Amino acid sequence: MVENIRSARRYLRLIDKNFPINESVFFELNEHTCETEINSFLEPVMNGNDIGLMSEAGLPGIADPGTNLVNAAHARNIKIIPQSGPSSIVLALISSGMNGQNFTFNGYLPVKAPERDAKLKEIENRSKTGESQIFMETPYRGQKMFEAILSICNSSTKLCIAADITLPTEFIKTKKISAWKKESLFLNDRLIIFIIQAG
Repeated sequence: MVENIRSARRYLRLIDKNFPINESVFFELNEHTCETEINSFLEPVMNGNDIGLMSEAGLPGIADPGTNLVNAAHARNIKIIPQSGPSSIVLALISSGMNGQNFTFNGYLPVKAPERDAKLKEIENRSKTGESQIFMETPYRGQKMFEAILSICNSSTKLCIAADITLPTEFIKTKKISAWKKESLFLNDRLIIFIIQAG
């Protein structure tokens, strides 16, 4: 199961030139997949074959559509063997300098400004206990999220911006909001993890 067949095939060829691409069967599992399709994806396992769930970026089931497939597998008593590659969420946290002992991953925040701003205030308040608050944004909304954080959060709150993790354009910095306000930063078209923690 993959989010996009074309990019998954390309990636598998990149990491293993001998991977049997043509002998493999790929199913797309993404935000457009119907719930009714998920059980059919498990039929190969019920017939004695192995299957895998591959995330496009990150880890299956974490901000990723694989959760429902894993739940369906548990319901059928299918053995789950987790394997991980790099996760932008974990890599952002460990490189942020913020609390890795106590944190919450909030996924994507609401898109509409009033709900987004209220959520930002809520998670900033939660971070006052010392709990790092992690969230992500789509590449085309990164700049708007950054601007919202600067206008909503307190000047003493720390913000980590982790963009394009593991890519040549990787950028990871943690500063107080007051310091970020002095920076000229353009974040659209980048894969971004944000982490905030009240100062």
